[in-house]
Amino acid sequence: MSLFGTGALGRVVRSGVGRRRVRTVVIAVATMMAVASAVVAGSLMIAAAAPFDHAFGKQQGAHITAQYDPAKANAAKLAETRKLAGVTASAGPYPSTAFRPVDQTGFELPTLTLVGRSGPDGDVDRVDLKSGRWAQKPGEIVLAASFEGPSTDVGSALKTSDTANASTLSVVGFAVSAGRTADAWATPAQVDALAPEGNPLTSQMLYRFDSASTKEQILAARMKLAASVDSGALLGTQSWLDTKCAADQGAAATVPFMMAFGVLGIVMSVIIVSSVISGAVGTSLRRIGILKAIGFTPCEVVRAYVAQALIPACAGIAVGVVLGNLLAVPLLADTEAVYGTVSLSVAWWVDIAVPAATLVIVGLSALIPALRAGKLRTVEAIAVGRSPRTGRGQWAHRVMGLLPLPRPVTYGLATPFTHPVRTLAMLLAVAFGTVAATFAVGLTSSLGAIGASQDTDSRAAVTVTTVKLNTLVPPPPPPAGGGMASTSPVSSSVASTSEPKAADPAQVRSAIKERAGTGSYYGKTRTGVSVAGVSGSVRISLYEGDSRSGSYEMLSGHWLTGMGQVVVPTRFLERTSTTIGDTVRVTYEKDAANLRIVGESFDTSGNEPEIHADMANFPSAEPSTFLVEVKSGVSAEKYAQNLAAAVQPLGGDATTNAPSDQGGIILIMDAMAVLLTLILISVAGLGVLNSVLLDTRERIRDLGVCKAIGMSPRQTMSLVLASVAMIGVIGGLTGVPAGYALHGIVMPVMGRAVGTTLPSSVLDVYGPVELLLLGLGGVVLAMLGALVPAGWAAKARTATALRAE
Repeated sequence: MSLFGTGALGRVVRSGVGRRRVRTVVIAVATMMAVASAVVAGSLMIAAAAPFDHAFGKQQGAHITAQYDPAKANAAKLAETRKLAGVTASAGPYPSTAFRPVDQTGFELPTLTLVGRSGPDGDVDRVDLKSGRWAQKPGEIVLAASFEGPSTDVGSALKTSDTANASTLSVVGFAVSAGRTADAWATPAQVDALAPEGNPLTSQMLYRFDSASTKEQILAARMKLAASVDSGALLGTQSWLDTKCAADQGAAATVPFMMAFGVLGIVMSVIIVSSVISGAVGTSLRRIGILKAIGFTPCEVVRAYVAQALIPACAGIAVGVVLGNLLAVPLLADTEAVYGTVSLSVAWWVDIAVPAATLVIVGLSALIPALRAGKLRTVEAIAVGRSPRTGRGQWAHRVMGLLPLPRPVTYGLATPFTHPVRTLAMLLAVAFGTVAATFAVGLTSSLGAIGASQDTDSRAAVTVTTVKLNTLVPPPPPPAGGGMASTSPVSSSVASTSEPKAADPAQVRSAIKERAGTGSYYGKTRTGVSVAGVSGSVRISLYEGDSRSGSYEMLSGHWLTGMGQVVVPTRFLERTSTTIGDTVRVTYEKDAANLRIVGESFDTSGNEPEIHADMANFPSAEPSTFLVEVKSGVSAEKYAQNLAAAVQPLGGDATTNAPSDQGGIILIMDAMAVLLTLILISVAGLGVLNSVLLDTRERIRDLGVCKAIGMSPRQTMSLVLASVAMIGVIGGLTGVPAGYALHGIVMPVMGRAVGTTLPSSVLDVYGPVELLLLGLGGVVLAMLGALVPAGWAAKARTATALRAE
């Protein structure tokens, strides 16, 4: 208290804080919510803006990941590369190989890069262990966290290939490498043991350079590495810039909407805190005049009332920082899981910058009206009193009195014109709250539409596969002299299962046709193909039959209607510099076909676009699944059970499809939108509560007079609620179009961030009824904010109200 004075001045400050308990609580809570929302929004904006950069720096990621031929570059030769000019740190050599494991369900995972490391730490690429432990002996493996799922969790088993004599590895942990230096890790001895199974070994070296921020610098560093070893020894390199580009593209979608919520939160905080503080000081002008009359100097008066604002604000700030951190932690954890980064936490400077900025806002908000009061002459300050200036808003009372409404209602409708500045603050609070709600509803609806459009298989009632869904991998034979098999209980359970048996697609197709209740169906398989002019494998979905029910949303052109056609996403068109109508050559195994691009699909898969074609273009292709629609009135569950009984003896299976679940980044953005919207609406409600409370206290004598001449408690409540009704209507009418426009701006930017435009089904998500309800939400928000002061005014005794100062 010494900062604001001791003795009489300190007693004035303590009295003001303690006596005006409602005002004190409102200031503290409003400040707390504003700080909490700013901490959450700021933390998520930072995390979403550059998750890769944070993770890469924390892990000391490798600027270049190099693979060498161990026959041409031994360990001694590779050790010499550590001394090259520009190399600041290095790690390795680690034995490395590529293998394609099979999980417990018989599903063949993509080809993985397996690296032998004795531990997760090192001078470069300090791998972050997310769960479980590191591999300590042969027979154990640590997978990248992105592979964690129901069929691959800690304790599960993986076969090293789909061959009969493949060994089994036990999953003991999941880890994250920000630089994507490997997909899996094991002991060096385990990696060496895979070589006899046809997996050639390479030597991996990890390097950090003093200059590696551009492609030119990376290329120069690679040339140094190639020149330092024998010709052909350097097999390939991976640049951290390519990994960063892919990671940042995934995070880019969240930045626009986080910025929108961040700006809303900041503006809302300024409006509410300024309104609360200035209103609290402004209503104490008469008391300020009395203090000056008994000897307080203008400086002491200013200090006293700034302190009365700052003390509860400081308490609110402290709680708000803690609350903001608690709310941000689960969202940051989800962000970390989706982006595959190391542990994210609230940036330390956010916890400093937000409270500091809030203190400045609170201080200025309190200082400006306090300075005005300090400059008032004593008699003038006392004369101001608690009532509004004579004549202010009288024209509004006369106009509203002409309306065919009860007098308490017209009295309340005219009240906002008495304090235009306070009314403007309430209007802005309601409008911004409505903007946030409208934007959040549109955002979550659009994200839901995106998720549904990308999960086309879930539209069918039943999925029929050519492999049993619960088939486990076969047991490995005893290792030859190596003792590499895992002895865990999981491996024992795997050993008791039988070899998976694939069904003949023709037999499965026949069973579907013969089954009563079958409406329509189509076959599908997803595989990899090569496309002329495109390096690497390209994912493709091949369809058998009429696949229109499982088609993707089209941005232009049309879906598949027959042979010789291909539908591609926007990124494929950009990558190949092609347009609709052009022809591309696609090769599947030994079959090649020239396909004409007939449509541009809406695809959010980013750097791994998926193309679509008719299976008849490739005679060797066969469907791995069939998507079935049942006839009207037929139970999908019973149909699937009956069909499963028919196809399981063949080696297949049938299950019903559950509605598409939102997951990953969509679920995170939904959670963030809901959380931030609730905070902003709560802050807006507190702003209305504070303003109505101040206005009600100022008019308590008028209300007492009204009660004395017969106004009932119900009429008193209607008077107070009517005072915010027009504010709610105008705020809703203003906020809904603004939120609608904000959604129309942010969503296309999010789409461009992931390399696609958005279809109308994603953008046009508002319906007339929905917009009407959102507009009424402004009225509801205003009414809820005024409900507590209205109840207090209705319960106030007439004599108490008449005696109030």
